[in-house]
Amino acid sequence: MYPTRLIEYEDASDEVRQVYDDIMATRKVDRVNNFWKALANHPVTLRRTWDSIKEVMSPGGELDPLTKELIYIAVSVTNNCEYCIHSHTKAATKLGLSQEAFGELLAVVAMANETNRLANGYQVPVD
Repeated sequence: MYPTRLIEYEDASDEVRQVYDDIMATRKVDRVNNFWKALANHPVTLRRTWDSIKEVMSPGGELDPLTKELIYIAVSVTNNCEYCIHSHTKAATKLGLSQEAFGELLAVVAMANETNRLANGYQVPVD
């Protein structure tokens, strides 16, 4: 496996800097996190992923931003993505997620995973 090189702003191509600038402006931050720096090794993937996440996670639509972050955390826990769990828990906390609600979310995720495995293991027919 190749070690992941993180592309810093000062080392980035103009194409990558454009995406970095959009990320920082959209998120109102002064730096780009390591996820985007890793994706910058393949600028096409960086642009496509940023455009998609910006569209899906944007305010608007039927789901509020906190709900979207909670779903992201749930999927990240299930997929065992430590980076995404950390990143989206931080974002959800900024949107009002309490420690108690986080614990409840994890309990629901754990229960859903357990009952999903039981239903699959028993091959329970849908009625």
